[in-house]
Amino acid sequence: MAKMIHSMIRILDEARSVEFYSKAFGLSVADRVDFDTFTLIYLSNAETGFELELTVNKGRTEPYDLGNAYGHLAVSVEEVAVERARLAKLGFKPGELVELNRDGKLFGLFFFVSDPDGYKIEVLQRHGRFL
Repeated sequence: MAKMIHSMIRILDEARSVEFYSKAFGLSVADRVDFDTFTLIYLSNAETGFELELTVNKGRTEPYDLGNAYGHLAVSVEEVAVERARLAKLGFKPGELVELNRDGKLFGLFFFVSDPDGYKIEVLQRHGRFL
C-alpha cells in the first residue's frame, strides 16, 4: 500500500514560514536540502511521521496565486478553543470557531488560520475521525 509521507507548499520567505509553523504547530526542521534554484525544507514533530515540505524558489519575489480552490492542511489538537486563543495571542488571527453537526451529533469543531503565504490550516478538535 502507498504511505502518505508529505505535502508540499511553495513559500516566499523560509525564516518567516519556519517561525510560523514552529510557533503555531510545534513543527521543526527535520531536513533542509539546498539546490541551485530552490530549497526544500521538511518540517515535522513527534506526533506523526507525516511531513510538511516547504519549497523556496530562489529569486521569486511575487506571492504565489493560490487560486480559488479551497485546499488546506489540517491538524488536530486536544482543546481547539484553547489552541485558538493561543494562536490569537501570538497574533496569527485565527478564524471563528465552527461547530459542524450531522444527524444531531458533533462531527467536527474547528477553525482556520492562514500561514504567512496565505495557505489555510484547519485546526480540529480531536474527536471522532479527527483523532
